Amino acid sequence: MDRLLLMSCFVRAVETGSFSAAGRDLGLGQPNVSRYVAALEDHLQTRLLHRSTRKLTLTPEGERYYADARRILDSVEQSESSLKGNVAASGLLRVACPTALAHTFIVPHVARFLELYPEVSLDLQINDRYVNLVDEGAELAIRIGHLEDSAMHARPLAWFERVCVASREYLAKRGAPSSPDDLKEHDCLIYTLLSTGTNWRFKDIDVPVSGRLRVNSPDAIREYVNAGLGIAQGPQWLYEEGLRTGNLELLLKDYVAPQVPIQVVYLANRLLPKRAIVFMDFMADVFAKSSAFREQRANG
Repeated sequence: MDRLLLMSCFVRAVETGSFSAAGRDLGLGQPNVSRYVAALEDHLQTRLLHRSTRKLTLTPEGERYYADARRILDSVEQSESSLKGNVAASGLLRVACPTALAHTFIVPHVARFLELYPEVSLDLQINDRYVNLVDEGAELAIRIGHLEDSAMHARPLAWFERVCVASREYLAKRGAPSSPDDLKEHDCLIYTLLSTGTNWRFKDIDVPVSGRLRVNSPDAIREYVNAGLGIAQGPQWLYEEGLRTGNLELLLKDYVAPQVPIQVVYLANRLLPKRAIVFMDFMADVFAKSSAFREQRANG
């Protein structure tokens, strides 16, 4: 029994989400992949996957085995590449990224990355929910905020400050807050996926805020604050156009909280393939050259 073949079938089934897709990737066909994964489970005497008509789901045992199998396959790939003298980045790379960050800083540079690394395929998973790298087969995730999971390693890409903004129209009607505590009397635009919930963080204080509008998209928050529906808090680069045109004004500039990192994270127990390393290097260069972070980096 070719143990590496069975592992490869299992790992690709997890990462593609189906036996059919894994079969296409590996050139084996769906029936063979299904049979090989079943053979692996028989060998281990453990169920690794829950199967349904819609998707495959890892069991707790499958989660642990996937991390080990992925690390083993990456080690084999790097070892063989080293012996062959083939160090070119290659293969499919899955990267999870928040929407506003992706559309502003990642998507515009994808074509250049693929041009530089023609043997790499990129699966960019853009959404604002928390992505579990093991469950969803992503090798990297770009995240905003400090790393709190000891199972992860992180490489900082940039630092930024969260600012408060409002439109001139809103301020003409409601006035400008002079301190963070004044926000309790204002309509605040609530981003429902914020890690601190409805508490906005400022220097030395967290303030509970409320408002009539709640949304799970930072892009929508940007549209609503420009439309004069309330006060928003977020990274300054998100509101750059409104600030440049004069439609938006910065508020509470003396109370700005400490800087927040943008980081690329990956599993600590996984050996990163060359494709992941070159992507991190590429994105670090993109962020280093961005004027949106030049001042924050100098201060951070």
